[in-house]
Amino acid sequence: MDKANPLQVGSLFSAARVLIVDDADSNVLLLTRILRAAGVTQVHGFTDPFAALSAYRELEPDAVLLDLHMPGMDGIELIGRLRASTSADGFVPLVVLMADVSAASKRRVLEAGANDFLVKPFDNLEVVLRVQNLLETRALHCRVQEHNLALRRNLARQIARERRVEEVRRLRTDRIRRVLLDDRLSMVYQPIRDLHAGTVVGFEALARIAELPQRPPDHWFREATEVGLGTELELRAVERGVCALESLPAEIFVTVNTSADVAITDALVECLAAVPAERVVVELTEHAHIEDYTRTIDALGLLRQQGVRIAVDDAGAGYSSLQHILMLRPDMVKLDRSLIAGINTDRAKRALTKSMVGFVAEIAAVLIAEGIEEPEELAVLRDLGVEWGQGYHLGRPAQLPAAATTATQRAPS
Repeated sequence: MDKANPLQVGSLFSAARVLIVDDADSNVLLLTRILRAAGVTQVHGFTDPFAALSAYRELEPDAVLLDLHMPGMDGIELIGRLRASTSADGFVPLVVLMADVSAASKRRVLEAGANDFLVKPFDNLEVVLRVQNLLETRALHCRVQEHNLALRRNLARQIARERRVEEVRRLRTDRIRRVLLDDRLSMVYQPIRDLHAGTVVGFEALARIAELPQRPPDHWFREATEVGLGTELELRAVERGVCALESLPAEIFVTVNTSADVAITDALVECLAAVPAERVVVELTEHAHIEDYTRTIDALGLLRQQGVRIAVDDAGAGYSSLQHILMLRPDMVKLDRSLIAGINTDRAKRALTKSMVGFVAEIAAVLIAEGIEEPEELAVLRDLGVEWGQGYHLGRPAQLPAAATTATQRAPS
C-alpha cells in the first residue's frame, strides 16, 4: 500500500467485494465512487434490503455497508439476517451507515452485531480507512481459517497414518501370536563338520515358520522384535532347538541363534538350565549392534558357568570387527557365507580367511566356515587350516529324525 496516499490501498481493495445497501440511491452512488476511486473494482449497490440479502448469499462479499433506517427491513433486522446467512466460523465485517450518532444508537447497532459505523455525511478518507481496517481484519481471519484448515487436514492425515500404522502393527502382532500359539514354529538342523575328518561335530538349529506370508525366518524374527514379541519368539526357537539333544549322540552339540538382547535375559539361562549345557552353543549374530558390552559379557559369563559355549555368528557381515570378537572372546567364530563364496578364485578372501585362522587360534577358539556349497571351496578351506564348516555341500538342513542319521555319515570330499 502507498502510505503517501491512503485513498489508494492496492491489492487489498482490488480483490475485495463490497456490498452497499441504502434506500437512498445517492448514498449508494457516493459510496460506490469513493470505494472505486480507492481501488475497489467489485462494488455492488442495492437500495432494496431484500435484494441485497439475496445477493449477499451469492456474492459472498468481503464487507457490507448498510443503512440503519430503511423501509421494509431496517438495518438491525438486516444485520441479524446477514449473520444468520454467515457460517459459524465465517467473518464478514458489517458497517452501519447512520445519521443518528447518539450513544444509544451506536450501542444498539454494535450490540446487534455490527463491526463499525460511518456517520452521515460521509468523509471520503474516513470511509476508505474504516473499510480498509475491516478488510485487513477479514483478510487476517481468512488466513487464520486457511491455516486452521491446513492444520485440520494435516491432523486428519496424521490420524489416518497412525491408524494405518496401528492396523499394520495389529496384523503383524496377530501373525506372530499365531506362530506362537498355534505351534507353527519348527526346527531343522544343519550339520557342522570337521573339514578334515568329515565327521559331524554339531548341528545348527534353524527355525522354520509355517505361516503366511512365506518369507525367510529372519524376517519373522525381525517383525516379532518390532511388535514386542522378539524375545518370546527367540526363546521358543531356543527351547525347540535344544530338544534335539536327546536324539543326538552325546558328543554332538547344538547351536542356537539369539540376539544380544535375548542373550542377556534371565529367561535364556532358565531355558537352558534343563539341558546338558556343555552340548549347547549360543550364537550371537554380528548383524546386531551391542549397546552395552559390559552387561552382555556379564550375562554370557553366567551361561558359561553352566557350561554353554558362545559363538560369534556371521563374522564379517555386520558389526564384525575384530574388536567385537575380542570383547566377547567367543569359543567359536563363524565366518559369514559372503567370505566363503568363491574363495577358491579370490585371493583377498583367502588372505583374510588365513589371517582369521591364525587370529582364532591365538584366542583359543574354533573357526567355522559357513555356506560351503562347492567342493573347490571346501578344498581351499582345508588347505588354509579352517577346522570346521557347514553348508549345502556338507549337508542340508533336515528335521529330526533325518538329521540324526546324518550324525554318523561322513561328508563328501
